[in-house]
Amino acid sequence: MHAARAELCGAKRTHCNQEVNAVVGAGSGRLQTPVAPSCGTTHPGEYLRVESEALKYGLAEFPNPAVSQGNLICRMNTDLVKEFRNIPILADLSDDELGWLADHADIATAEAGEVVIRENDPADSMIIYLEGETDGRRESMGPDAPVYTARAGQITGMLPFSRMMYYTITARAVTRLRVARIAKSLFPEMLNRIPALGPRLVGILSDRVREATKQDLAREKLASLGKLSAGLAHELNNPAAAAARAANMLRLIFDKREQASLELDQENLPPEARATLRMIEAKARELQKDVKPMGALELSDVQTEIQSWLEAHGVQDGWEVAPVLAESGVREEHLERLAQKFSPSVMGSAIRRFGTTLEISRLLTDIEHSSCRISELVKAIKEYSFMDEAPRQDVDIAKGIESTLIMLNHKLKRGITVTRNFDPNLPRVPSYGSELNQVWTNLIDNAADAMNGEGEIRIRTMREGDDVLVEFVDNGPGIPPEIQTKIFDPFFTTKPMGEGTGLGLDTVYRIVRKHRGNVSVVSRPGYTCFRVRLPIQNTRL
Repeated sequence: MHAARAELCGAKRTHCNQEVNAVVGAGSGRLQTPVAPSCGTTHPGEYLRVESEALKYGLAEFPNPAVSQGNLICRMNTDLVKEFRNIPILADLSDDELGWLADHADIATAEAGEVVIRENDPADSMIIYLEGETDGRRESMGPDAPVYTARAGQITGMLPFSRMMYYTITARAVTRLRVARIAKSLFPEMLNRIPALGPRLVGILSDRVREATKQDLAREKLASLGKLSAGLAHELNNPAAAAARAANMLRLIFDKREQASLELDQENLPPEARATLRMIEAKARELQKDVKPMGALELSDVQTEIQSWLEAHGVQDGWEVAPVLAESGVREEHLERLAQKFSPSVMGSAIRRFGTTLEISRLLTDIEHSSCRISELVKAIKEYSFMDEAPRQDVDIAKGIESTLIMLNHKLKRGITVTRNFDPNLPRVPSYGSELNQVWTNLIDNAADAMNGEGEIRIRTMREGDDVLVEFVDNGPGIPPEIQTKIFDPFFTTKPMGEGTGLGLDTVYRIVRKHRGNVSVVSRPGYTCFRVRLPIQNTRL
């Protein structure tokens, strides 16, 4: 009876029990894909499982278990074909083609939260999502790895013509999941029986690669942006904090100057004396601009001499004024000339006003330097990103490298010396300037990391025939010969987890190739040289 029933459903459907057992075996905690016997035999105890499914499909009226199983198989295949009709790329296939897929599919289920694909497991089957969805990510890349979602109606997993050997993500069910699996070993027969499926699956494969690449590139850009932002925040914070401190001090010193001026007014100084004081202050400010910085020991000696002179001439709190007078280049002979113009009763007020005037001048200089530094950083950011400019233009290579060095100054200034050798007559290169700056950023950043923050980077630009050559040389430990052919591969990195994405040099390679150029590396211990060549005339960009 069972054989007859199976023949009524189609003798060619010989894998039906696999689906029965897969569905019946579900709910045990992982995707269920047991291997079942063909339609010709049954195992003891199997009838109970089949009859439980028969109740679901309304077939429990068959008293003979073998007859019930045959009808269940036929009904399940018919329903699976209907479900395949809801898959967009399978919708217009013929009944026979969908029937072949149904006959050779293993049904698998999983509950929410269960692992359905594990990273580095063999990629052995194509997966057709019938119900539910999964979220997957590269757990080896840490918790910030991009998430890939697959849901009902999609086809994923191992696809024909893919070179994938192992799954690259770990996927977990988000809701209750039900999928159909087609074993990798059946791909040749599947493409032979269903030729129209080949181009469609290739299209899915291409879209998947494109989407994964886009997410990985976006992640690399965000990682680079994060590092640059952190460095810029530090670089901007220093001058901003200095300007804020100077502004606060300026208010306090201004109040002291006003108090000293009030004391002088109370002494009824003649106009000639006031004019003399203003003239001395003006000359002292001019002297202050040209004074050369002194060492700590020398400066301390000068401060002590000035403080002793002030105390000897009855100036109270001379220790407050002595430091600014010493830093501004004032010496005892200057103070002697001042003492000749003012009586001892007004000498203290005159010295305090004189000192506060120099202090105000110094604080204004500090604010000016700090604001100029902030302005330079903002200018470097605009030049680096080509803000408010056309994306494609003739780019000054040296200028782009300089703006990149400013952006990375926080990483270079503590122990790395940068030597520049730029050709002043180098022609401009037609390119996407912000993308080239990303190339310079990755190469300089990698060199700094390789040297652990201490060493020398030499950057040279020159013309080489019809190309512009840019060289980045560092004296780090070098790249081992066995991995030099892999460094431009996506996701290849020698850095610890969380410190590198493995996309920096891949990004360099892609951008340079996009500009019709090439990038190469020569490395040995103590010498690593990356050479980037870009065409001067690039009509195909």
